[in-house]
Amino acid sequence: MSSFWGQYLHLSLFGESHGDGIGAVLDNLPPGQLIDTDEVKAFMRRRAPGQTPWSTARKESDLPQILSGLYRDHTTGTPLSAVIRNQDTHSQDYSNLELVPRPGHADLTGSVRYRGANDPRGGGHFSGRITAPLCFAGAVCKQILARQGIEITGHVKEIAGIQDREIDLARPPVAELRTVAGKAFPVLDDARGQEMIDAVEAARMAQDSVGGIIELVFWGLPAGIGDPMFGGLEPRLASFLYAIPAVKALTFGSGFDAMRRRGSENNDSPQFLGEGDTLHIRNKTNHGGGIDGGISNGMPVILQVGIKPTSSVSLPQDSIDLSTGENTRLVVKGRHDPCIVPRALPVCEAGAAIVLLDSLLTSGLFDFDKTGRDSE
Repeated sequence: MSSFWGQYLHLSLFGESHGDGIGAVLDNLPPGQLIDTDEVKAFMRRRAPGQTPWSTARKESDLPQILSGLYRDHTTGTPLSAVIRNQDTHSQDYSNLELVPRPGHADLTGSVRYRGANDPRGGGHFSGRITAPLCFAGAVCKQILARQGIEITGHVKEIAGIQDREIDLARPPVAELRTVAGKAFPVLDDARGQEMIDAVEAARMAQDSVGGIIELVFWGLPAGIGDPMFGGLEPRLASFLYAIPAVKALTFGSGFDAMRRRGSENNDSPQFLGEGDTLHIRNKTNHGGGIDGGISNGMPVILQVGIKPTSSVSLPQDSIDLSTGENTRLVVKGRHDPCIVPRALPVCEAGAAIVLLDSLLTSGLFDFDKTGRDSE
């Protein structure tokens, strides 16, 4: 089943962009985990549309209605399911797309795959709207991971060629990265962030769009998580993150910069630090992004996610008319983001949280006694 993922923890996503609702089902969550639903809603607001000039004008509250799996604010161990009702659909804006597909979208490929039975309104199940319930699932997983000492942070690394401040891969600025989620524009350097905002606005005024890069940093992931080959952390993260609409690239650590070095320059040499009971192993550098052989090595896990420019732009584009068999021009209507990167950041964090919790549960290192009940 295409919209189903997980080895121990199972996630299923359902719904269409302009249907009655969208939702998620999470199965095999550890029981008894305290879930702060206000914190979940706050996380989801970071992705919600209609809040800034650089996002779509579609207005959706994105409030999840939890149907099962939570009792007295604790996971029950049975499937956790939630639905998000669609409220602001303009389906008439998509009435011509069954015959004239949008470049860069699944209008044509989805029709071929499902023999014309797919829902074309707003992209249907292929829409970025489906990332709202994904964020619900990831927000729940993030809370559970935090009790295990694992934290996920991130920032917009680049938009339209404008770069945020570079971080030290071996010693990332954890205190600063923690503040990014609370910012209107999620960067470390606010001056660079304003330059990015200006570039997005220029693209919007030109009826066009821009893309960029997201950088994620995971803290506290113990060494030994992951398996070789297909079960490694890199392929498992890639299998999930590449499923997010608009994701077109993924690198770890130094990424493609590593390909321009010699091995002696790129290798992360281990060293002993401390003494006695505090003796531990830590790499001098972190070019590999905290993963060796598909297994975490105890360093911060760092990866970069490339987001393409939004495909729906208002400029006339070349397409085809399936009813006439002729080439034609298309003007896309509707409400679309001139840049999806800032809203994609919490989506990538959510996806990473789901992968990390599944990997931790699979490894047998999950501490089921850390439920959060002591904080009540």
